[in-house]
Amino acid sequence: MAKDHSRAGSTELMVTLVIPLLNEEEVIPMLISEIELFRARRPESISVLFIDDGSCDASNALIRTITSTLSGYRVIRFSRNFGHQLAVTAGLHAVDADAAIIMDADLQDPLDVAGEMIDTWKEGFDVVYGVRKKRAGVSSIVRLSYQLYYRLFSRFTDLDAPLDAGDFRLLSRRVILAYREFGEQQPYVRGLIAWMGFDQIGIDYERPARPAGTSKYSWHRLLQLGFDGIASFSGKPLRYAVKLGLVLSALSVFGLIWALVEKLLFHTDLPGWASLVFIGFFFGGLQLFFLGVVGSYVARVYEEVKMRPRFIIQESWTSGGATGTGDDESGENREHMVESGVVTPQSEQAGHSRNEKR
Repeated sequence: MAKDHSRAGSTELMVTLVIPLLNEEEVIPMLISEIELFRARRPESISVLFIDDGSCDASNALIRTITSTLSGYRVIRFSRNFGHQLAVTAGLHAVDADAAIIMDADLQDPLDVAGEMIDTWKEGFDVVYGVRKKRAGVSSIVRLSYQLYYRLFSRFTDLDAPLDAGDFRLLSRRVILAYREFGEQQPYVRGLIAWMGFDQIGIDYERPARPAGTSKYSWHRLLQLGFDGIASFSGKPLRYAVKLGLVLSALSVFGLIWALVEKLLFHTDLPGWASLVFIGFFFGGLQLFFLGVVGSYVARVYEEVKMRPRFIIQESWTSGGATGTGDDESGENREHMVESGVVTPQSEQAGHSRNEKR
């Protein structure tokens, strides 16, 4: 197990900004400039860990160029795009500090709020999350969709998850270590952190608009993330499908009895078979919908039992240090990432060596 840092026994607290990114070359110069200003005014030792989630633009090269003469910057580069949640997970497995702040690279998670999170964490809280009170640069439909989802998630899962809070949050060292115990193939980070418990508190803030670039989350990916979040923590959609199926079956039996009584006792012809055809199509579509829900749960089980590595690290780089395949990881972190289903060329080789020794 990695070493645990004690706040009381350390003269200088260490905090790492964990920043997943995908094709953010337009905003990176502004981001690093803001980070340097933030680091200059904070008393803590602030380091930065970028997780390049398979960018195909100049993001990786740009970070290296700008930070080559600066200290405290690291880049972990995936072999391809594995997704935002796994990028966050990789960062939490690699970080070695008293606390970590998960934030996006698009400057929509203000660093001033990150400073408030650090100050609140020093008061004794293990998780300090940002609550989005306002969203600039998004339509009313998008804003309402987010609000509706957070409330649906809370209703379906029965988790004490904060409303209107994304992944922007500070985690203490013991929360990071607890998170590393999860081995889910499709982690839903904010849900897992809410599930863990610990002392958590929110900070309200206004989420600004992007200064440059565009969001990498399409509606399809947002819907997929939303369903993954609910499916990870609740079987209620399946139970609701069963209940609705029972209600519709009961109604159909009553309808059949009524039709037979009208025909046999009162000799009444029942017109409107065309409408019945459309009703049949409706209920057929409803059945297919819930079959898809069941299939999604089965697919999640399928993904979990395959036990593939959750992501593959192509290389890692440290400002002012060496470039390699994980050489800058501490021995503790590197071994932990191997045991957690994380593959790097360096860690894979180390794993073979350990097996040979046994």
